[in-house]
Amino acid sequence: MNVAVTDCADGVVLVAVRGALDIDSAPQLREAMHGALDRGRSRIVVDLGDVDFCDSVGLGTFAYSHNRCVADGGYLRLVAPSPSLARLLDTVGLTGRIPVHATVSDALTGAPPAPRPRDPFEDAPPS
Repeated sequence: MNVAVTDCADGVVLVAVRGALDIDSAPQLREAMHGALDRGRSRIVVDLGDVDFCDSVGLGTFAYSHNRCVADGGYLRLVAPSPSLARLLDTVGLTGRIPVHATVSDALTGAPPAPRPRDPFEDAPPS
């Protein structure tokens, strides 16, 4: 996994993640976000466009970081998860707490979050 941190306008930090986010790599993401928080940057946008796998440790990193950002008066916003990651975020209830945006630009400007992923079984007739 690769993590790139960029300080943006208005004190927002963009964290771009590439590769698998799992038990071995999640500490690197956690350190990047905690580093931003330790510098007084509590508004964090995480670009997930190049994440090809995320396990429960990665999900826990988002939940913990979200809580810490909010406690410090900021926010955590997620951007461009793959369809499978978007479904996973929704299934575990993170999309109800953490805004998920379609583009980095939308997340940086605070545009409304992307619609929840459609569950193909929601509209299925009962069997």
